[in-house]
Amino acid sequence: MKFRSLIIKNIFRNKTRSLLAILGIAIGVATILGLGLVTGGLATSAQQALTADAADFTVIAGTTGGGGGPDGASGGGAPGGQGGQQLINQTKVSEIQQISGVQTAAGVLRTNVDINETNNTTNSTSSSTSTSGSTTGPSGGSGQGNFRMMYSVIGIESSNLGLDDIVITNGTVFSSDNQVIIGEMAAQSLNKTVGDSIVLSNQTFTIVGTYETGNFQDDRGIVMSLGKLQSLSGNTDTISLILVKATNGTDASSLADIIESKYPNELSTSTSLSGMERMNNGLEIIESGSWAVTLLALLIGSIVVVVTMVKSVVERTREIGVLKAIGWTNKRILTMILGESLLLSLMAAIVGIIIGVSVVEIISSTQIIRGIEPAFSAILFLEALAVAIFLGIIGGIYPAYRATRLSPTEALRYE
Repeated sequence: MKFRSLIIKNIFRNKTRSLLAILGIAIGVATILGLGLVTGGLATSAQQALTADAADFTVIAGTTGGGGGPDGASGGGAPGGQGGQQLINQTKVSEIQQISGVQTAAGVLRTNVDINETNNTTNSTSSSTSTSGSTTGPSGGSGQGNFRMMYSVIGIESSNLGLDDIVITNGTVFSSDNQVIIGEMAAQSLNKTVGDSIVLSNQTFTIVGTYETGNFQDDRGIVMSLGKLQSLSGNTDTISLILVKATNGTDASSLADIIESKYPNELSTSTSLSGMERMNNGLEIIESGSWAVTLLALLIGSIVVVVTMVKSVVERTREIGVLKAIGWTNKRILTMILGESLLLSLMAAIVGIIIGVSVVEIISSTQIIRGIEPAFSAILFLEALAVAIFLGIIGGIYPAYRATRLSPTEALRYE
């Protein structure tokens, strides 16, 4: 009988023991593979969710004044009051758009205004507002005790709202210069809703939608088309900042450095990746937990292999004694036991990979874990295979060593 055939035959001499060993190792491999698929999918889904539409960083004037810096939470908060911000020539938008690695560049004009509600009636559609340098708060009236509230007015093209984390919660986006959308907090303060009108700089606008950004200041604002706000404010062909989204595969930080080096002392950038950094920290914790489970699976798998192979050696003590008596060397016996252990682990790896992939696919298709797609990769499958080989070697070393230490005379007397 050939040596390889003997190894295969030895594995199946006790089918129950071998099948239990294969199942135990397979569960460990399936656990490792499944965790890798889910953790990788979670990382990918989180990154896609964080960077699906929002800008990766903001470009502002090289020298700012009056608190004109962008807000990290939304890719660029409102600058300081009117006159307190450094504006950028709008031609810079098209120039930055042409830089390699830039997917989208969008200009944004921001300003703050006092809004005075002069008609606080129950029919909010008929109420009007106006901008003024000395106005009262949104509660209406002009008596003593009312306080002034500043509201952001943002000019941006409707197709670029996602870059500034502006999400429509009710109604639609504006489609003409006489339409605006209003932040949820501003709508509550001003008692406005979709279909109402609002007056800015003596011009009446129709509110066609409400929005949220998660940024307190922006949610107390009004958004209109960029061109219209430029006309109202007299800032023709100028903007407050540029929102930039990098193409897939382009490092946003490196791209920001390129833009700064192209416009030294003229433009600066402010990355808005704090949310991504927090998510990455969370993913690192998840990955650490995954590694802990992986190590536990490796430990259990190693114990299963060791117990199985030790029992196999014990049951075959007389056989090993005969083999040594007829001239088998310790090296050959060592190779046989390790070969059985490796083959057992490789068979378990195949079963484990099938189980792991099947379970993850079932979880994905049934949406038990929503929004996560398995992150299949050749490296992950190779890692699972490497784990099986590792278990086979580690689990077979002691039983193989024990077999080589058997004395032929004692082994032949073993009952």
